[in-house]
Amino acid sequence: MTERNRAVVFHGTGTVKVDTLDFPKLEMPDGRKAPHGVILKIVATNICGSDLHIYRGSFPVPDGMVMGHEMTGQVVEVGSDVEFLKEGDIVSVPFNVACGRCRNCRAGRTEVCETANPEKACAAYGFNLGNFQGGQADYLFVPYADFQLLRFPDRDQAMDKILELAVLSDILPTAFHGLIEAGVGPGSTVYLAGAGPVGRCGAAAARLLGASCIIVGDHDTKRLELVRKAGCETIDLNQDVPLTDQIEQILGEPMVDAAVDYVGSEAHGLGKDAKMMDPAAAINQVLDVTRAGGATGIIGVYGPDPIAKSKKAQEGTFDLDFGQAWIKSPHVTGGQAPIMRYNRQLMMAILWDRMPYLREMLNPTVISLDEAPQAYADFDKGSDLKYIIDPHGMIAK
Repeated sequence: MTERNRAVVFHGTGTVKVDTLDFPKLEMPDGRKAPHGVILKIVATNICGSDLHIYRGSFPVPDGMVMGHEMTGQVVEVGSDVEFLKEGDIVSVPFNVACGRCRNCRAGRTEVCETANPEKACAAYGFNLGNFQGGQADYLFVPYADFQLLRFPDRDQAMDKILELAVLSDILPTAFHGLIEAGVGPGSTVYLAGAGPVGRCGAAAARLLGASCIIVGDHDTKRLELVRKAGCETIDLNQDVPLTDQIEQILGEPMVDAAVDYVGSEAHGLGKDAKMMDPAAAINQVLDVTRAGGATGIIGVYGPDPIAKSKKAQEGTFDLDFGQAWIKSPHVTGGQAPIMRYNRQLMMAILWDRMPYLREMLNPTVISLDEAPQAYADFDKGSDLKYIIDPHGMIAK
C-alpha cells in the first residue's frame, strides 16, 4: 500500500497548503493501538463554512493540522476488532468522533462524547478537538469504526448520488437537527437565517419535513437565488426594513412557527448596518421572529473568537435580547448536532429521491486536492459554491 498521504494542511491564518504526510496508522492521537479503527481512501471531502472559522483565525488550531471534517470514503484497511465493515465498503464519516461506549454516546448524544477527547466532552476531525486529524486528504484513520461509520447499501447507487451523500457527514444532519429542535413539521412556517451551504441544506430538509412556507434570509443575493429557484421565499437582509415587517409581507403576520440560526457569531446587522459585524444578530433575529410558544434551533457556531472586535465577543459573551424573548416562553436549543441520530434516515431519503432540490440548492463543484487552497480563498470571499474535494478522481470516473 502506498505510503503517500497528500493533505490540505493549515499553515497560519489565511493559508492552507497541500503537503505530503505519512500514511495513517491504526492508532489513536496519543499513540494507543486502535484495532477498532479502519483506514479510509477518501472519495469525497468537503470544504465547510466551519473550516473558514479556522482559516480566518476565529478558531485557533496548531500549525500543521490537517483540515476537514466532512468525509466520505472507501474502507481499505480494517482493524482486528472491526466486525461489521469490510474492505471496499463506501461509508460516511460523522464529523463528531464518538466512542459509542460512554454515557452520552449510549444516550445518542454523540456530539458530546465523554472519552474521545480527554480535555472536554467534544471531539471532531480537523478541529483541534482531541487531536484528530482532518479528512481533506488522500487517506484517513477513523476510530470506533463499527459504531461510527454509516455504510451505503449499494456502491453503484452511492456513487451515482455521491454529491448529495457527501453532505451526510455534517451539514445536512446539522441543518436537520436545527429544524427538529425548532419543532418543524407538516404545515410549519419557518424562517432560516443564512443561505450558506448549511442553510441551503436546511431549506431542503424543511421541505422533507413538510414545512409550508420556508423563508430564507441572507445578505448574499446569489445564495438567495439558489433557494428561490427551489421554491423558497427569500429576504434580502441588505434592505433597511425590520425583519418582522418583511416576514409579514410574505405571511400576513410578522412571525413564524419556527426559526433556525445557521449563521453564528460571524453574523452582520440589517439594512444600513449590513456590512457591520454583529455577533449576536442572527440569534436575536430568530428569537424575535418566532411566535410565542414556538422554538428555535441555534446551529451557527458561537464561541470565544480571538479576532472579534469587542472584548466580550473575544471571550464568547454575546448581547442577547433575551428579555424580549422570555415572555414568549421560547424553546431554544444550541450546540453541535449528533450526526448519527439522523444520517441513516437522511441517506435513505436521498437514495429514494425524497430530496429532489438538495443538489440544486447545494450548487456543488468537484475539485482536486491541488485546487483546495484557491477554493478556500474563494469561499472566504463569499462564493455560492459547495466545494467537494475528490482526491483520487473517483467522482469524475
